[in-house]
Parts: sequence; C-alpha cells; structure tokens
Amino acid sequence: MLGVNRRAAQYAWTVALVALLLYLVYLVRTTLFVFILALLFAYLLSPLVNLLDRALPTNRTRTLALGLAYVIFVGVVIIVGIQIGSRVVDEANTLAKKFPEMLANLERPSPSAPPVINSLKQQILGKVQGQITERSGDIVAAVSKLGLKAITVASSLIFVAIIPILAFFFLKDAHLIRQHILDMVEDGPRRELLDDVMADVHLLLAHYMRALVLLSAAAFTAYNIFFLIVGVPYGVLLGALAGMLEFIPMLGPFTAGVTILIVAAVSGGPVLTVLIFLLVYRLFQDYILSPQLMGQGVELHPLLVLFGVFAGAEIAGIAGTFLSVPVLALVRIVYLRIRRARLGAHLAPETPVHL
Repeated sequence: MLGVNRRAAQYAWTVALVALLLYLVYLVRTTLFVFILALLFAYLLSPLVNLLDRALPTNRTRTLALGLAYVIFVGVVIIVGIQIGSRVVDEANTLAKKFPEMLANLERPSPSAPPVINSLKQQILGKVQGQITERSGDIVAAVSKLGLKAITVASSLIFVAIIPILAFFFLKDAHLIRQHILDMVEDGPRRELLDDVMADVHLLLAHYMRALVLLSAAAFTAYNIFFLIVGVPYGVLLGALAGMLEFIPMLGPFTAGVTILIVAAVSGGPVLTVLIFLLVYRLFQDYILSPQLMGQGVELHPLLVLFGVFAGAEIAGIAGTFLSVPVLALVRIVYLRIRRARLGAHLAPETPVHL
C-alpha cells in the first residue's frame, strides 16, 4: 500500500496556505495599500497626539487629543497650501507657457562658447527632440484615454478621504490592537518574540515617517534658499518638487535633480553651480542628515535599497517604490529577531536533571 509521509503533507499544506494568502493579498492590494497609508499617517501624527495627551487634563480618553491634533493638522495644511501652493501653481503655469520659447533660445549657438560645445549641445538637443517626436504618438494615445481615467479618479478620492478616518482609529485603539495580536499567542518564548518584533516595528515606522517628513522639509528649505541666493528661476516650484520626491527612495531625488538641471538650463540659470549644489547636498543628506534621522532601525545597504526600489516599482509601481524601504527594514528586523532567539535558545544552559 502507498504510504503518506505526514511531514511532507504538512509542508505541502503549509505551502498551499502561504500561496493562498499571497493570492488574497494580491486581490486586495489596493485596500491594503490604503490601510498601510493610514497606518503611516497615524505614525506621522502620533507625536502631536502624545504631546496633547500629556498636556490635557487627566482622567479622559485620547479622543480630545486626537480631535485637537486633527484640527491643528488641517490648519497647517490650509496655511501651507495658501502660502506655498498658490506660488507653486503660478510658477508651474508660467513655466509651461514659456518652456517652448526657452527651449528655442537654448538651441541657438552661443557666440562666446567654443564650436565644439555648440556642436555637442546641438546633438544633445536633437536627440531629445527626436525622442519627443517618436513618443508623440504614445502621448496622443494616452491623452485619448484620459476621459476613461477621469472616471476612476472620482472613485479614488474616497480613499484619500478615508485615510485620516482609518488613522484616527489606529491612533485611538493602538494599544487594544496590539494586545489582541499578542493574545493570539500563548505565553512563552513565541509570545516574547512577537512582542519584541512588534516593539521594533513600532520604532521603525515611527523613525521612518518622521525622518521622511523632516528630510522633505529640509530639502524644500535648502533648495529654496539656494535658488533664491543664486537667482534660479521658479525656485519655489523646484524646491517643492524636490521636497515631494524625497518620499520616493533613490529614484525620487534623482528625478528631481535631472528636472532641476533641465529647467535651469533652459531658463538660463547657472547650471554648473546648481549641479555642484545638488551633489554636495546629496552627499550631506545621504551620509550625515539621513542616518541621524532614520536611526539604526532603517540601516540598509545601498545595493539592497536599489534592489527593493526597482523590484517594488515592477510589482506595484510608485506605491511599491514608496514601501520598498520600510518593507525591507521590516524583513531585516524579523530576521534578526528570529536569529537572535534561536541563538539564545542554543546557548542557553541545559536544565540539570536531579535523580
């Protein structure tokens, strides 16, 4: 008779369950991403909520602190939108109108430049224009699909509105959610391991979100001050672009730098000075500012970050690139905790047996 290996059957059943779980996650990926954004938004507001919670009178729930935190956040967003957003929109409209004229002026040979430089510039601009001409058909086809995509945008707005609501419940019931997760595991080494992993993940997400916001604000401030000093046109627009793209690892700052150089070139700005500033600021941020803000919990090798960014882009586009670094850091935390627990179990002295 044919026998069945019980261990092999358990492994096969485990693999099937994991595959089914991954498939279910893929099916609900959009909803899952919205909940992840809400969780990250909750970590962004948690310092303000905790500060208000300590400042308010005792013997009450966190609801009042949460409400005040949301009022302050909405007020800051409105003030920043009025003061900076209107300036960014005006500069973007002006740049869009003047860009063809500035590009035509750039194509003209410079009398003071050597013939080699003018020839090289003409070749580069010719290749750029050739790429634009080749891709014009794709652009027209994409524009024709905007009518269909506009319908899906309206349905996506509900997710933007629901993220603060979900974050409210995360902040309000965080302790209960954590306790319910721990109660799923019996007392013992596994429960202690789960508790340690959750504590590490809590610190990771807190450091990561606060660091992203501070890095974005630092980039926006530094770029605007530099552009104002050297006289680069559209400085507020370029600074806002650089600040927003800081949320996308690796690819975001690179895209912002290329865009800034192109705008500086076509508008007659000091391209070499801007290039030197971008390189110096990137070195300062990557090796001094970012390690201080991120902390040890998000330390990842640059090769691993690049792999995560490109892999995340292939899997989930911009959302994948945004989540690549925290996901890799989360995997690293789980691996180190499990490895430490196993090493501790092997190194623990055996219990003596009394006869």
